[in-house]
Order: sequence, then structure tokens, then C-alpha cells
Amino acid sequence: MSSLISSAASRARTRLVAMLAIPVVIASLTPSLSADAAQSGHAPRPTIVLVHGAWADASSWASVIDRLQDDGYTVRAIPNPLRSLPGDAASVRAFLQTLSGPVVLVGHSYGGAVITNAATGLPNIKALVYVNAFALDEGETALQAAGADSALSNPDPTQVFDFVPAGPPTPTTDLYLKRSTVFTSFATGLNAEEKAMVYATQRPGAFGGLADKSGTPAWKTIPSWYLIGTGDKIIPPSVQRAMAKRAGSKVTEFDEGHLGLMSDPKTTTRVIEQAAR
Repeated sequence: MSSLISSAASRARTRLVAMLAIPVVIASLTPSLSADAAQSGHAPRPTIVLVHGAWADASSWASVIDRLQDDGYTVRAIPNPLRSLPGDAASVRAFLQTLSGPVVLVGHSYGGAVITNAATGLPNIKALVYVNAFALDEGETALQAAGADSALSNPDPTQVFDFVPAGPPTPTTDLYLKRSTVFTSFATGLNAEEKAMVYATQRPGAFGGLADKSGTPAWKTIPSWYLIGTGDKIIPPSVQRAMAKRAGSKVTEFDEGHLGLMSDPKTTTRVIEQAAR
């Protein structure tokens, strides 16, 4: 009987030693397993954060969001206050600081100026994507960067914008695009019904936001991608190419106007996913 008890105790000790060894083996394999997962494409996917421009809201990304979500990405299309460049950038930055894990930050139009300022110094922002957007350098303004060939640069701004309140603009004056500006310059590439919807639902940008000077640009330290609409009449293609070259961006061009994210969401999504990979 004593030999049976001794044998059972010996087997129990053997099982206990084996069980205690399991965590050590797993721990020794974890770095290798993590490396293999990353190499096989199973590393955590970044969150895609989309920032809209002036005279728009987050719904302008709707078709892009559908495609990104279908491809398994977590997407956040956040509101851009459109009040002042420092304030708008601070609002977006505060949101970014609530996210854990890698982030791909995407900006359209004036939203590009916002992400350029919001992402500076944030280690979790792994890529910037500019979609027909302003990649400003320090000290530049959006209105200045748009250049003389932009539809926004009419010598008589009352031919482009409706001021609210009426009268000479101040930093807090709301700028609405005139119907003619929307139909002939801002929303080219969309059909008449879609243009009418853009005009009816536009969110105004405060004059101050378009005239505020940009700070230290995030594209100096964060890799960037740039989607250029060759038919853009708001930020002319030549201006976009110059900004993309300065930022060292990976460039894709498509035959679209300023709202290319709406008229060609497929290409827009493809470029964002290139940055995400």
C-alpha cells in the first residue's frame, strides 16, 4: 500500500511540475508568436479617424465609412468645429488622445490643415492622409495656400460667400458658399441633385479658421499619403502637388473635383487603406 501511495504522489508531483512549466513556455514563445502574427498581417489594425472640411460635416465620408467598415476597420468620423484653426486642432487632438492603439488620421480640404496641427507630437498617429486637402507649413493660412487660381480667391469675396452676419468679415463671421460656387466649383463631379443637397446642408466655416496661421506641421515627423483631385477648383492640383512634394507624401491622383471623397469613394478608401497597411 505504501508503494502505491508513493507512486501516486510521484505522479502528482510530475503533473504539478509540468503545469508550472506551461506559463514559462508560453512566455518564452510570446515574442515569436507576436512577430509571426505581425508578419502574417494579423497585427492590430489601426483606427481610422476621418476629419471633414469646411462647408461639410462627417456625413461627407459616408460612402468611405461603409467601405472601410466592410473591410474590417474601426472608423470614427468626428465633428470639426470650423471655428478657428488652433481651436479646431485642439478639439481633434483631445479626441485622438482618448484612443489607444495606432491611428491613421485623414483630413479632407480644411480638415487637412486641422490634422496637420492636431497630430503633431502624438506617438500613436502612424500615418496622415490628405484628400484634396491643405498640408500647410508653419505660418501659412488656408486662404493663402489656396493661391490665386482657387475659386475662393475671387477679388470680390461677396461673389463667392454669403457672410453671416452681413458686412465686412471678422474672425467669427460665418462664411457660407453661394449656390453658384457650390454648383460650378465646390461640388463638381456630383449630379445636380447631390449638388443641391451639398448647398442646402453646408456647415459654415468661420473666417478666422481659413485665415489663421498654421503651427508646427505633423507631416514633418509622420508619414503621409496624398490623394490629389486633378479637377479640383478649390485647391488647384498644382497647389496640392507642391504641398505633397514638400511633405514627402506618397501621391495618388484621380480625375475628380474637390469632393472626390464623395464622387469616388472607392479610390479614396484604397488610399486610406494603403496608409493603414
